[in-house]
Amino acid sequence: MGGIKDNVKQGVRGGIGMEYILRDLEVWNEKIEAKAKKANLNFYPQEFEIIGFKEMLGYEAYVGMPSKYPHWSYGKAYDKNKTLYSLNMTGLPYEMVINSDPCLAYLMRENTLLLQILTMAHVYGHNDFFKNNRLFRDGTRANYTLEMFKLDGEIIRGYINDPNIGYERVEKIIDSAHAIKFQIPRVVGVKELTEEEIRERLLNDYKSKIENRNFLDENDEIAVPDLTAVPLEPCDDLIGFIIKYSKLEDFEKTILKIVKRETEYFMPQIETKIMNEGWASFWHYTILKELELEEGLHLEFIKRHNDVIAPILGGLNPYYIGFKVFEDIEKRYGREKIFEVREVERDNSFLRKYLTKELCEELNLFQFGKRSFEYVVEEVADENGWMKIRDSISSTCGLAAIPCIRVINLNKRDNVLTLEHLFDGRELEISYAKETLKYVNDLWGHKVILKTKSKDGREIEIICDEDRKIFIN
Repeated sequence: MGGIKDNVKQGVRGGIGMEYILRDLEVWNEKIEAKAKKANLNFYPQEFEIIGFKEMLGYEAYVGMPSKYPHWSYGKAYDKNKTLYSLNMTGLPYEMVINSDPCLAYLMRENTLLLQILTMAHVYGHNDFFKNNRLFRDGTRANYTLEMFKLDGEIIRGYINDPNIGYERVEKIIDSAHAIKFQIPRVVGVKELTEEEIRERLLNDYKSKIENRNFLDENDEIAVPDLTAVPLEPCDDLIGFIIKYSKLEDFEKTILKIVKRETEYFMPQIETKIMNEGWASFWHYTILKELELEEGLHLEFIKRHNDVIAPILGGLNPYYIGFKVFEDIEKRYGREKIFEVREVERDNSFLRKYLTKELCEELNLFQFGKRSFEYVVEEVADENGWMKIRDSISSTCGLAAIPCIRVINLNKRDNVLTLEHLFDGRELEISYAKETLKYVNDLWGHKVILKTKSKDGREIEIICDEDRKIFIN
């Protein structure tokens, strides 16, 4: 069992005039943890820290990691959130949870007592998900999380304070790294093949084709693999490729490694946003129903829960969709099934398997697209349309919403780097692609070519030369 820490060690005032003290939260936490264990949730030791809204703004900007390395983008995020919050144009998260062992969660001091109870139960759902979902289990080291971010921050601050390096040089590398930080392998927990292993596989494939020539069309030419090519086959780790083959200084490569490993830490969260929030919402709802809340707290619980899972006009609320799908799975297959789903799926497979026609109708899902100069509804949840809606949501959630760029060739003679956009029917936003290519050029130091396609299948080349000038063929 973890604990609850209040930064100022004093009574906390709720937003509706209800007063409570730290001991009240500790008592409720004990009740919630007991219910979570009884429900067979399997979680890391849980620790809570109570902070004010200003700290929550800061933690939100630094994705929950106050020890994260400094960069202007975090200050920009903080300023934006603070402005929107001060103008009542957005709210703040009721809590923030860190995937770590022990699991650390921040509760906002301004929350009412009921909100603290609900969010603590919500946190135990996240905690269980972090510990048991295969993407987190195989792709992150929860017991090393806080130390990793602290160490990374210290390394980069050391570079900034080094008179031979300084802030401007560090900032330039981080700017470029952030521009391409998701261009790394996206399959969590799978070991990458070494060059020697790839070379051996290519040779074995070639030998197999030669040996089975009689089963092939005799006119088919069997290409001899070029074992001197770099890379040997398309490489989806752009940052890793630049680290290995560029002429960057050691400190610059270290910064790229830091950005890469911190991005890898967050990838399971991106890939399971709907599942993770749906799972936490399912369990805060289930646990609070069993807590025998007094009438005033129960009425606020119903309101707050409905606020959390409320549909978003013109958008998708991951809490709502995830909650309804898990609720439906339990109704159809039993509670044991939802634990299995929680462990093995990610948003893509979760929605493809369990977002049914009935749910599409209940959630009032539809698909719209742009025709000429206006947006129109293209699909509704009828007999055929619901499957297209399901497939569209599942194929564009998580990292699938981000274009995949891979390295296909390095010309050793003039160091020209050729990249390829893995075209899936969605065009690149050319203005963004041009600016991003300049950042790749800054890291590579030589001419960079990006190959892509238009919707009509036309081949497009975006070229960034050594002077960062852009040409399109």
